[in-house]
Amino acid sequence: MTAGDRVLIPEIADYEVRRELLRANKIKGIARLDALARLIEYLPITTLVMRQAAELWAQARRQGRPTASDKTIDGDMILVAQAMSLAIPDVVIATTNVGHISRFIAAELWQDINPG
Repeated sequence: MTAGDRVLIPEIADYEVRRELLRANKIKGIARLDALARLIEYLPITTLVMRQAAELWAQARRQGRPTASDKTIDGDMILVAQAMSLAIPDVVIATTNVGHISRFIAAELWQDINPG
């Protein structure tokens, strides 16, 4: 952000972090996540995003390269669809799952992203 880059919190990422903080009753962690959401732009999940995610999920399976088991919601596909919804050519997803995500959109390990 200090380098002028746009940083967003995808709703699916907030959900995945928040559910574990709630399960573990980590009150301070929840408060920090809430504070972060007030500082950084939040990218909500929309109907169009969910439909795009479903298409990506099906496409991966038709190609014989699923990104998760058939019984999971596959948050990675929702994340990819959220990023695609921005229609920004140089969008990069900061993740620990570069292998699955980079098949659909630019992704880098979050710790390797060099601002500026």
